[in-house]
Amino acid sequence: MKKPTAACAILLISLALSGSRNCAAASPPPLTTLRQIHALTHAEASTQPLVAFEATVTYRRQGENTLFVQDAGQATFVWAKPEFIVFPGQRVLIHGVVQDSFRPMVVATSVEAIRFIGQPLPASASFDDLVHSRFDCVRVTVSGRVQSADLAISAHQYTTHMRLLANGGVINVYINSADPKVLDGLLDSQVDVTGVASATLDAKLQMTGIDLSVVSLKDVKVLRPAPHDPWTLPLVPMDSILDAYHVDNSSKRVRVRGTITYYQPGSALVLQDGPRSLWVTSSWESPLRIGSQADVTGLPDVNNGFLTLASGEIHPLQVDAQVPPKPVAARDLSSSLNAYDLVSVSGKVVSEVREGGQDQYVLESGGQTFSAVYRHPHAADLWPLPFHPVPLGATVTVTGICTLQNSGHYAGEVPFDVLMRTPGDIAVVARPSPLNVRNLVVAVGLLFIVVLAVGAKGWSVDRRLRRETASWAAIERSRSRILEEINGVRPLSEVMEQIVALASSRLAGVPCWFQTADGTLPGTARQDPSSVRILRQEIPARHGPPLGAVFAAFDPSSKPRPAEPEALASAAKLAAIAIETRRLYSDLRHRSEFDLLTDIHNRFSLENQLDREIERAAHSADPFGLIYIDLDRFKEINDSYGHHLGDLYLQTVASRMRSQLRPLDILARLGGDEFAVLLPMVRTRAEVEEIARRLERCFLEPFALESHILHTSASFGVALYPLDGVTKDSLLKAADAAMYAAKNAKRQSESAYPAPHTFAIYG
Repeated sequence: MKKPTAACAILLISLALSGSRNCAAASPPPLTTLRQIHALTHAEASTQPLVAFEATVTYRRQGENTLFVQDAGQATFVWAKPEFIVFPGQRVLIHGVVQDSFRPMVVATSVEAIRFIGQPLPASASFDDLVHSRFDCVRVTVSGRVQSADLAISAHQYTTHMRLLANGGVINVYINSADPKVLDGLLDSQVDVTGVASATLDAKLQMTGIDLSVVSLKDVKVLRPAPHDPWTLPLVPMDSILDAYHVDNSSKRVRVRGTITYYQPGSALVLQDGPRSLWVTSSWESPLRIGSQADVTGLPDVNNGFLTLASGEIHPLQVDAQVPPKPVAARDLSSSLNAYDLVSVSGKVVSEVREGGQDQYVLESGGQTFSAVYRHPHAADLWPLPFHPVPLGATVTVTGICTLQNSGHYAGEVPFDVLMRTPGDIAVVARPSPLNVRNLVVAVGLLFIVVLAVGAKGWSVDRRLRRETASWAAIERSRSRILEEINGVRPLSEVMEQIVALASSRLAGVPCWFQTADGTLPGTARQDPSSVRILRQEIPARHGPPLGAVFAAFDPSSKPRPAEPEALASAAKLAAIAIETRRLYSDLRHRSEFDLLTDIHNRFSLENQLDREIERAAHSADPFGLIYIDLDRFKEINDSYGHHLGDLYLQTVASRMRSQLRPLDILARLGGDEFAVLLPMVRTRAEVEEIARRLERCFLEPFALESHILHTSASFGVALYPLDGVTKDSLLKAADAAMYAAKNAKRQSESAYPAPHTFAIYG
């Protein structure tokens, strides 16, 4: 059984669970064995009975809903959500409901691992066993020759897809492996493959092939290696590849009966019997009547996922058995459920074309676009048939055979066409509205002639107005784009260049430029102002002096126009918005990262830098240092001399310490009288201690602040990554603890002998 996609799987589980809730009041006891589940008919499985049984996992692909289990020779497919973590060989208890399918399957609500007992022994199976579903969902071993082995993607994971040519046909093998190294070595080798057999299904739940789900490459046993490396084969001309062609086809001829719903002499016909329909390829060219029954014998085949009958021979029964077309919506046809069925669908004609061998009408219906195709008959006396034109925009009903590009039970929506039998299979049900494109074009043409008759002057005025309207529309689009980029990441200089270009375009391309307060000149400045007429417009500021000016240079012989100052004023306003917005952004960013009093980094900025340094050091394994600084008796300075002098003291301390640091070192004020220094480029604790001593010497000289002389000191604590901590918080705590240890030691020693500057090393 083919693995379900996520969308179809969600639909299955929702249907199953909703059905189980509706019947919860009168639910029979749950089925407890796989034998009971297999004994259900399709009608009984459709009632979604509850199950609670034990079985052994034979295949599970993590990340998918695919699960196969087996017990006492019976096996089934289980739709199980990826969060149910189980492995092949585990005994599991499964609760859920039965869902009708090709064979009854189980939709699990819970999967509980009990114990590990190992995989059941595989059954030896032939291609005929598998194609007759004798081992559906059972763990088997099959033999064959590897035709191809490639990596494929399933549920966003790579898997190995192998085509195995067994005695009787091809088996698709899917292996839970993404190792490309072993693939080339498998080509043309004779192997035994052990896995879980299942059926490939089309949208009508008809078997179209065989799948084998394999746990790992260990389940592929090479019996006989390839006779040669395929990449060492001799090169052959492209037109000689048929020399190596050889097919042994022992497929048995079958006979089917149905009503002919489509016939293309010498090519194909379609039979339909109730909900079933079949495409038949045939060389038969004798007349056949659509709507009559026929027996067809041929060889079974699969083409693009569809069941087909090849080399068909036809025996007309002369029994009238008309099949009425099934009315459907276009979206229904894209689901493959109506493949090769006789259908009728409505839509609006958007285009039509006659090609060499067919007439094609492109229709739109419900958001779906598809083609209705009538293929011309080959008989010379019927050609050429008259083309059956349909007015564009008309609503039509099309009758014919639904054909699709590919099919599959879980293929989702696929492109489709409708194959008509006769030109009369397309019928107009509603003609297009008079307000269509063609009629509007005619009306516009007549109106244009009337305008010409009124006079060339009116036409000229209209053209001028159109040009001006288009020009203003382009200007407004440019202005809107500039306003968007003012608030974006584009550099200010580039934004100013765009404003200059906009002003120049409004003034018929005359040179324009800016002169900002810092002296820069975006735009095209004229080198000789005396040879041109220059118009100047200041760039206003909300507060303070102008931000600059915008200029335009005109031919000295030109007369001033009212639009000139208006264009420059508009450019000046845009420039003011751009400059002040970027200044505000820069100021806000600076305020968020720097201390307003000392103009060094603040706590927020230091913590961000510390996070980045930890991330860098975690990859490079390089150490770095951190120094914690606390000013001694700072509160006494504020109390004795006032906060103004305290602020001057903090600014001077920050300036002195910054002068002792390297360019890459980061000095930050954490708040109040606390500072910290991040040292990226250190290797040992001794280097950190040396920088701390340099900072300590900043306090040897007294501080002359206004009319006061202050003799002060500070306490220092250091920490080294990763010895003292590997996280931001642990490093800050380590350095802070070392600083407080130094401060306490200083206080204790002050009574015995003077030690004005002391710092401790944490750890």
